[in-house]
Amino acid sequence: MKKTISLTLAVVLTASSLTACSSDGKVAGNGSPQPSSNVKKAPVKFSMLYPTTVSTGYHTRVPDLNKDKWILKLEELTNTDVDVKVVEDAKFGVMFASNDIPDVVGSIGGPGSKSMSGSVENGVFMPLNELLKQNGPNLLKVVPKAAWDSVSYEGKIYGVPEFLSNPSRRSTYIRTDLLEKAGLQPPKTVDEFLNVLRAFKKMGVENPYQMRENFKYADIILGAYDVLPYKDQFELVNGQVVPKFFDVENVQKALTTYKTMYDEGLIPKEFATITSTDFTKSIESGKAGIWSQNASGLPGYRTKAQQAVPGAKIDIIPSPKGPEGKGGYFYYAPVIRTFFINKNVKPDTAAGIIKMFDWMVSPEAETFFTFGIEGDTYTKDSSGKITYKFPTTKEETDEEGFRSGTMWAVHDSTYNKPRLLLNEDGKATLKAFDEVLSKEGLSGIGFYPDLSSFAKFPDLAAPQPDVGPKIIIDHMIKMIYGKEPISDWPKVIEEYKAKGGNEIIKEATDRWNKKQGAIMIDTK
Repeated sequence: MKKTISLTLAVVLTASSLTACSSDGKVAGNGSPQPSSNVKKAPVKFSMLYPTTVSTGYHTRVPDLNKDKWILKLEELTNTDVDVKVVEDAKFGVMFASNDIPDVVGSIGGPGSKSMSGSVENGVFMPLNELLKQNGPNLLKVVPKAAWDSVSYEGKIYGVPEFLSNPSRRSTYIRTDLLEKAGLQPPKTVDEFLNVLRAFKKMGVENPYQMRENFKYADIILGAYDVLPYKDQFELVNGQVVPKFFDVENVQKALTTYKTMYDEGLIPKEFATITSTDFTKSIESGKAGIWSQNASGLPGYRTKAQQAVPGAKIDIIPSPKGPEGKGGYFYYAPVIRTFFINKNVKPDTAAGIIKMFDWMVSPEAETFFTFGIEGDTYTKDSSGKITYKFPTTKEETDEEGFRSGTMWAVHDSTYNKPRLLLNEDGKATLKAFDEVLSKEGLSGIGFYPDLSSFAKFPDLAAPQPDVGPKIIIDHMIKMIYGKEPISDWPKVIEEYKAKGGNEIIKEATDRWNKKQGAIMIDTK
């Protein structure tokens, strides 16, 4: 397993020394030369939109984000004046329709994502190659080539990515206290998984496996049969690049398993309409026995579970394997978020924006986003050892997530090693990455930028990296509810082909054969 590009704690703790002025008047904190006099350059002023997928959290509780202490500190550290907004990714269409586009726009995914509405292709944002050469030396050193390739269009870089150095990220969580009470071992197969859920049901657990709408973070069984319906889950079969849900036998087995879970009350009856908010509330209130989520969230889940259910224990376990020995979740694309600069931004301002992003991969930035403000959320002794004030409430956890997640636009987001090394929950997370996630996951073929036929046939395209095409998800849900026979899956494939799928397959195959933005996403 490739290790994440993460600075060691020892290096991080030297970050404060980087802001000291050298004899030639340069400040290492932002890499910008400063006049030898004490006259400070005016801050770079611009507007910036951070994307989110949720309608709750710290940013919704702050009356004015531009007066928030974390935003103010970021501005101080980077000599910027940023007008910040946090907007749900799904609402970007309104922004583009009104042409009221901030100077910097962050998006979930890359340039070809649905929320970007073809804006990169239509020239809304500027290419960044020269700006990066002149103002982003650290970015060019740290960001992997695969990530730069994913944010490029027609050979030019259009965005600065929040990237992953390791694509294995999702995991299976379990309430270990419930498992111990049931006298069972962690399930290794789909059959054992069902038996654990049945035991949880008998114990009175409300949601033995916590589902969510569109199978988002609820795809454990689709993974066990290697039929995830996502945009990066195509495969080469008999000379054609096709979606994995063309595997009729394994899709039917997966759907039969989900239907068993539904019929026996092992998943919520209303699973098809459970929002991300309700999904999270169920887990945090102790109503879920097993669920799927990013492994980096383990410390937060443990904190919140202890508040709701004293004595609750949560661990990450290997995902149950299907009959072919496969299991786990999809490998993430190398880019989580991308930040684009409006083409109308002035050159000096654009240079300052790139310098801010370049600073974000520095040791000083890692210290700020990880630990916060010295004397407030952490202290440091004479030897440089940091003592961090860990969040103890949901509100504090959300605040930490805003600072170290939402605000930290550009960095390796596989995991935050310095923070994780500070307590046992963090060390457990690192152990999960090394001992569990390194041994599971499902590779697939993806396309960057997206296939042009996806835009032509939106119901056949994945609206998000981890959500399947509407036509596929709708049929899956109907079959689990018993409104359609699972044996009709071959008819679903024929419907997909007839409504534009044949064109998608042809384009996917052509691009794979010609090596035009077709990427095998795996651990290599």
